[in-house]
Amino acid sequence: MTSTISENGAVQAVTLLSMETNTVTQIKTVEKDGYNAVQVGTEKAKHPNKPQLNHFKESKVLPKVVKEFIIDEESIKEIAIGDTIPADSFSIGDTVQVTSTSKGKGFAGTIKRHNFHRGRKTHGGRSYRRPCSMYTQKIFKGKKMAGRMGHDQVTVKNLKIALIEPEMGVIGVTGAVPGPRKGVVLLRGKE
Repeated sequence: MTSTISENGAVQAVTLLSMETNTVTQIKTVEKDGYNAVQVGTEKAKHPNKPQLNHFKESKVLPKVVKEFIIDEESIKEIAIGDTIPADSFSIGDTVQVTSTSKGKGFAGTIKRHNFHRGRKTHGGRSYRRPCSMYTQKIFKGKKMAGRMGHDQVTVKNLKIALIEPEMGVIGVTGAVPGPRKGVVLLRGKE
């Protein structure tokens, strides 16, 4: 993250995202697959297996990350396999939503995971960080208890694009983006 000065003179927090070349690897149609979609791949796979080699032979790339986007029939006629999607397909000021996998925190207790209150430390209290007397005959699914925290898919909406550097492959988004550094982030225009 860094900060930039917006057009009205205010300082805004910006997350810089590195954009690799995105290549169209497959086009799905209603006649063939039952729906219209475009499959886009990015980065490079180090050790692809044989089915992946055949699948990506037509697009002449071996992507590591593949995502599929459902589009309408008119847009699918303008796209061909092997086309690249440039960084300047977005423009400054566009509203986007960012989807990524949040940072994993491991096994966490109820105070950290669900913001439970700590027990009292005086007057004979011995349950400082215990979850309380919630144990009954049956524990229902979804009960707030200790467990694995983080590493979930998170979408942050209504972020704006602050800067675009196509020659460097950098897109700047206002605000924070979920996930660790070098994590895969999906940018979508607001629908």
